[in-house]
Amino acid sequence: MFATPAYAQSAGDAASAFTSFVPLILIFVIMYFLLIRPQQKKVKEHQKMVEALRRGDQVVTQGGLKGKVTKVFDEEGELEVEIADGVRVRVIRNTIVQVLSKTEPAKA
Repeated sequence: MFATPAYAQSAGDAASAFTSFVPLILIFVIMYFLLIRPQQKKVKEHQKMVEALRRGDQVVTQGGLKGKVTKVFDEEGELEVEIADGVRVRVIRNTIVQVLSKTEPAKA
């Protein structure tokens, strides 16, 4: 009454299984080139910028504070930034978003 005849399906070969995964593989390749790779490049550039910070650079922090680097604490990974006359704050190096003006290194 309610039972329907079950028909056996033929087993597909390996080529049809591979072709069903091709779109999935293409999606991952496209995602890598459009999202992952540019993000990794941006992180590398930011890391280089942060490592090159030195005394006298004008910087902007993630919080929107704009100031001049007065001290660099290498072992702690922090900077001392003067945001106004006599007002100095310590910030973590990785919170620096942008370097507005770069100072020239001292000549030997």
